[in-house]
Amino acid sequence: MNSKNNERVYRMAFASVYPLYIQKAEKKGRTREEVDEVIRWLTGHSQASLEQAIADRTTMADFFTHAPALNPARSLITGVICGVRVDEIEEPLMREIRYLDKLIDELAKGKKMEKVLRVS
Repeated sequence: MNSKNNERVYRMAFASVYPLYIQKAEKKGRTREEVDEVIRWLTGHSQASLEQAIADRTTMADFFTHAPALNPARSLITGVICGVRVDEIEEPLMREIRYLDKLIDELAKGKKMEKVLRVS
């Protein structure tokens, strides 16, 4: 992805992407609660701060840049999303966004929550 596309993604409101995550998960029999759990695990947001970020239409860039506590276990997230290996994405902010995309993808594919959340 080029830097122009990256900038476009960074300016998007998290609130505009969030319903797509929910929709993808629910289509495969997963729940909004599970999506929220994945987001909270990755970012360290509480349910209240997650809902506030959505209500405030926080940009994707700010959502990840100001995340309370990015999970150190996120480095265990590997694989391909949108044709790109997430562990090889050099741009740090885009890597964080793609980590979330990958987790939602795994959730939608029916992986057990312990596997999605990298619980050993």
